[in-house]
Order: sequence, then structure tokens, then C-alpha cells
Amino acid sequence: MIVTTVTVRVPAKVNLQLSVGPVRDDGYHDLVNVFHAVSLFDEVAAAPADALSVTVEGPAGVPTGPDNLAARAAALLAEHVGRRPDVALHIRKDIPVAGGMAGGSADAAAALLACDVLWEARLGRETLLELAARLGSDVPFALLGGTAVGLGRGERLTPVEVTGEFHWVFGYADGGLSTPAVYAECDRLRAAGEQDSVWPQVSDDLMAALKTGDAEALGRALHNDLQPAALSLRPSLRDALAVGRAAGALGSLVSGSGPTCAFLAASLDHAAELAAALNDSGRFAAVRPVSGPVPGVTLV
Repeated sequence: MIVTTVTVRVPAKVNLQLSVGPVRDDGYHDLVNVFHAVSLFDEVAAAPADALSVTVEGPAGVPTGPDNLAARAAALLAEHVGRRPDVALHIRKDIPVAGGMAGGSADAAAALLACDVLWEARLGRETLLELAARLGSDVPFALLGGTAVGLGRGERLTPVEVTGEFHWVFGYADGGLSTPAVYAECDRLRAAGEQDSVWPQVSDDLMAALKTGDAEALGRALHNDLQPAALSLRPSLRDALAVGRAAGALGSLVSGSGPTCAFLAASLDHAAELAAALNDSGRFAAVRPVSGPVPGVTLV
């Protein structure tokens, strides 16, 4: 059977808990990262070609050269299986660029699966997860999906039991925030004594809320150690978060390194009401209601 094009769908994520430990000797931080995949998707199509190339459909600002994370994923997989990375990758983006929702990492995970199928490599899930971890801390979760605790740099994953479905509204800010810049600001705030640095632990309250499907308890348990740094770099996010709380969100936080804001709703109807209030506020470039958890990379 000759495969001509393989298309893979991959979700965005929100960090329900992002606890950041002190800087390690290698410059990274130990993390407790509770990932939650949501119904906002990119698609990556892989087709045979004479050389590796990337094209992007959607928001501006995505690199199309060899530094594109999806291109790096294809090159890494090709090296692993001993072949040339002759593939044309087309990325159809709906996940915000530099929005704290791991859109680039999601595209890398999608490229790994798409090229694995296109080249009939038939690598197992564990091998793909190992390759994903070499590409970045958020890439393995995009393969896994659902809800999971990530330890180390976030790449050591354990699935989490979740009851039911949670409804969210994401508010997109204009422009992005650089993840390295946000971590650097977090380190600066801690060095200046403006933010505590403690050894990260998984939140028992968060785990209990997910297991029982208690949205109100989940809203109270949401936590992001990078939020003060994101607010320091983008002070307007304080007002954006306040709008969601005033509109009745059960919980709110900056997603990952930001600047996307995530608001937890009580129900599907409440999410629609919350989205309307956020739209009317004029604080956001765009507003999207979503739900989670959803599966990771999926063949279309």
C-alpha cells in the first residue's frame, strides 16, 4: 500500500498546575506540571517530497525553516530510522502562537506520528515518547493527551484519573510571550525576594477535584508559578483575569507561560455566557470556549 498523505490532529493544553522548582545546575527547573488536553486543535499533514519543507496555514509568526519544531521532529525521526527526512509538512494552525498552550510542541508530536505512519516505521508508543522528550518538555504530553502529571522538566508523564468533562473559555491576548523570557523573569522575581521558591509537589486538592469531577473544587485548586512573571512582563493580563472572575468563572489563570488566559466554567451553557462576557469586555483579541480532557495525537 502506497501512502500519499497522512494527516494528524493534535490538541492544545492548559496547565492546571504548574509548580516550578529552583534552577538546576543544567539551567532547567524541576516541575510539577498537570497537563490537560482541550478541544482546540492543530492539524499536520505529511506528504512525500524531495526534501524537508514546512508550510503553515493560519496565524503569522510560525517559522518555516529547519528551526520549526515539527521540522526538527521529522528530522529526528528520520535519523532514528536511518532515512532522509524527505517530507513536506503542512501545518493548519488553530492553537495560538506563543500563547502558553504548547502549540509548537503539539505540532512536533503530530509530525512524529504523521512521519511514523507515512514512512511505515511502525515505532511503538514508548519510542515515540522518548523521541518526543528529546524535542521538548511539552512534546510527550501532546502524544499522550487526556490529563497527566509531568515531572522532571515535565516530560515524565503519569496519566491522571478524571471523571466527566470540564468546560473552559480561553482568552487570547494580542502578541505572544517568550517561554524562556517568562522563566527568566520568574528567576528574577525569586532572586529579588518577590516570589517564593519551594520544592514542587502535586496538589492533593487538584487530584481529588479531577477524580470526582468537581468543577468548583478544580477552580479553587488551579495554580501557576509562572503567572507572577507573566503578569510582570504583561501587566494588562491582571485586568484580563479580573474580567473573567467578575463574569463568574470558577477559576482563572494564565495558561503556562502565557499570555493566553484560561477560565473554568460550571457547564457548557455557563461557558457560552462567560465567552460572551469576555468578548464584550474588549480585553481579548479572541475568545474560544473549549472542553477537556481530549485524546492526544489522532490520525484523521
